[in-house]
Amino acid sequence: MTTQARGATRVLALSTTAFTLMFAVWLMFGILGVPIQKEFGLTDVQLSWVSAVAVLNGSLWRLPAGILTDRVGGRLVTIAMLFLTAIPAFFLTRVGSYGALLVLAFLVGFAGNLFSVGIAWNSAWTSKDRQGFALGVFGAGNVGASVTKLLLVLFPAIISGTAGHVYFGIFDGGWRIFPAIYTVALIATGLLVLFVAPRQDRIAGAGKPIGEMLAPLKHVRVWRFSLYYAAVFGAYVALAAWLPKYYVENFDIPLREAALLTAIFIFPASLLRPVGGWFSDRFGARRVMYWTFGAMLVTTGILMMPNGHLVIAHPDGTQSSHLAYAIGLVPFVILVFLLGCAMGIGKAAVYKHIPEYFPDNVGSVGGLVGMFGGLGGFALPPLFAYTKQWSGFPSSTFFVLFVLTAVCAVWMHLTVVHMLHENSPTLARHLEAPADATASR
Repeated sequence: MTTQARGATRVLALSTTAFTLMFAVWLMFGILGVPIQKEFGLTDVQLSWVSAVAVLNGSLWRLPAGILTDRVGGRLVTIAMLFLTAIPAFFLTRVGSYGALLVLAFLVGFAGNLFSVGIAWNSAWTSKDRQGFALGVFGAGNVGASVTKLLLVLFPAIISGTAGHVYFGIFDGGWRIFPAIYTVALIATGLLVLFVAPRQDRIAGAGKPIGEMLAPLKHVRVWRFSLYYAAVFGAYVALAAWLPKYYVENFDIPLREAALLTAIFIFPASLLRPVGGWFSDRFGARRVMYWTFGAMLVTTGILMMPNGHLVIAHPDGTQSSHLAYAIGLVPFVILVFLLGCAMGIGKAAVYKHIPEYFPDNVGSVGGLVGMFGGLGGFALPPLFAYTKQWSGFPSSTFFVLFVLTAVCAVWMHLTVVHMLHENSPTLARHLEAPADATASR
């Protein structure tokens, strides 16, 4: 194995480890929302903003983080982000008010920006023929969203059993034990990257003017990719934070079971990302995006239907109920699992386009697309809360996702049709193959 190959392997392993941890920190409020809501007496809307502000700060800096990585290297940026995130994570263990909680949640959310750093860092170290695989493996670090949930499943008393205790004279127990664990893990991982990552980093954009790095952002396709990513990644982030509470409130199950069922959604939505990359290589990213949006429309279309029945008013003034409809826990879990599969495959398909269209600006383009994906994760949880408050239907969550997916699918299809008409104008008015072509078969 060459020196570059060994370095690329170390970069992939370290960046994926760091990203998995940072993703866990970024989305820890999803499962911790239930005990936090009880302690601070929050409404659903107030609680939704705790997750939302974390997701917001984990999205805002993805574009500059990607550009900075291209200019100074991923090693320095990764180390700095790990250590900086450990600071608010520590203070989160001592928070005592809702206002302070919002501020610290926002600051901890900075962890989410490591995504664009890892994309640019791995792209700089990995050869073209292995870039898709490397980015898929790195992207699978999304599974970090399940770390907090799995800790709760494996150690069900970790919150109740530690409440009221103080560890090492520093860390309080209860739900605060999680940011305490993450504080230590962030510092340890920062030291690991510092001593193990290649000292001579590869810097893709050294000396390149900022204007040149930002030039691709004027292309409409970059913004279209960003909207696609908001649907497949932003919705994933939002659901990872929203589902535990959804399960507890609508299916009356304990938090531990809600955490496990949420992980059933998170795992395919994260670990199928390399599979989505392979599908995109094999069948083409555009075809995979059609599959993704089709599956998402079907699953969210069913999930958005509220439980109920048809009421028929008869001529004599009486009424009768027919066709009672309800989605039980098992069908719900299956549909959400399938939705996660579609999102996991779709995330890879979106990013498959970036090195192909913009091979010299992966940091800036990938950063912008990642930023908008994260902003989708910021905007959706409050939207879920407000639509539920307005409609009275918890299933309005999936109506929001259905509309977002439909917009993406229609825009993509219109773009494809326009492209085909431009390249084959003689076929623009045909519904089928021309008669002479059909007769020759």
